[in-house]
Amino acid sequence: MNVREMTIYSIFVRNHGGSFAAVAQDMPRLRALGVDAVWLMPIHPIGKEKRKGSLGSPYAISDYRAVNPEYGTLDDFRALADAVHANGMKLLIDVVYNHTAPDSRLAKQHPEWFYHRPDGSFGNRVGDWSDIIDLDYTVDADEILHCAPEALCDLPLPGLWAYQIESLKYWARFVDGFRCDVAPLVPLNFWLRARAAVETVRPGCIWLAESVEQEFLAYARSRGMTALSDAELYRAFDICYDYDIWWEYERYAGGLDSLEQYVHSLNWQLKTYPAGFSKLRCLENHDRPRMGKWFPTAQLQRNWLSWCFFQQGTALLYSGQEWAPAHTPTLFDPDPIPMEGPAVHAALIRKLTAMKKDALFSRGAYELKACPNDLLLASYRLGGRRAVGLFSLKGRPGLVPTDLPDGQYTNYIDGSALSVESGLLASSGEPVIILL
Repeated sequence: MNVREMTIYSIFVRNHGGSFAAVAQDMPRLRALGVDAVWLMPIHPIGKEKRKGSLGSPYAISDYRAVNPEYGTLDDFRALADAVHANGMKLLIDVVYNHTAPDSRLAKQHPEWFYHRPDGSFGNRVGDWSDIIDLDYTVDADEILHCAPEALCDLPLPGLWAYQIESLKYWARFVDGFRCDVAPLVPLNFWLRARAAVETVRPGCIWLAESVEQEFLAYARSRGMTALSDAELYRAFDICYDYDIWWEYERYAGGLDSLEQYVHSLNWQLKTYPAGFSKLRCLENHDRPRMGKWFPTAQLQRNWLSWCFFQQGTALLYSGQEWAPAHTPTLFDPDPIPMEGPAVHAALIRKLTAMKKDALFSRGAYELKACPNDLLLASYRLGGRRAVGLFSLKGRPGLVPTDLPDGQYTNYIDGSALSVESGLLASSGEPVIILL
């Protein structure tokens, strides 16, 4: 499956049932929702030193080659992987290779693999990440850091690189892909070498990079840190985050910018990245506010969900999003996600995930433009086929010009009748998708 046709569902085990076994029981429901891949946030043991909150962040890992005993055993994890695969989905796990917990196994066994402050103590380069210490991929790595990609496989691996790549190969026996935390802070040649090595264990492995905001990229580079742009990351990764324009999304959603500015940033992506690039399209994730904060009404949520899936790229749902909660769960303390009663957006999501799998959305020529009254018009063309989407991102009605022939159409979203008259398509304030 082309990654642009995929829907990924993100799960933090602690808050999604609390165990591998509980998550496994939810797999039939997720498959029925149309999910193609499940991404588990870090599954490894969490450090105790300097941990935040009562349970600590899953991104402060103490052992890359073990599972968090709070979630179950390795056999329980393997049973979860089997459940994912039995339901026709792929499994991704989080890879956190920029840093570890201060009391990690590697910090004890190989302190030379870490970044050290001028006084020789462990440290990190980003101040608010107080519960972690940074790894240093430059140790004994000068030649491989600066060699041409075609020479990578001929060079011996430095110790840290070898350990991390072997860890990836170990987990690749069970999983189909990796979501790589702050991937820009790890050297590109490491990711290229890792991808080639993992391919021998898991051909077709999916690589998802948590790329970073442009402001963070500039900040990291100003401090002399490795900091890869999205354009660089696409040499090693299949999918990058949408963070390069995330502030434009939030500013528009919060009423601080115009639709024209938001659409300009989306069109900038189309002109900037390699042909066939895929962005991870989402409205929320574990680091950002829920869509319920930005879009408090069901009508707005329907428009934004429909727009999110219509966009060119890979769709992401964050755990429980189909219920549209407004509360963003914490990473540091118990905070179960409410998933009881009818999921208000489940039926819509099933329609959208099914639509996303059409090759029209992965290979079609894609265009979008801002229209008056905060209406966004987007379209795909592939051969003689078309898809046209009209999304009322502030929930307002209006008319937009379209090159669709005058006549009657059906809204894919809800089956309602639509008409184009005198070259104008009407929006009642609800999302519109026309498939031809």
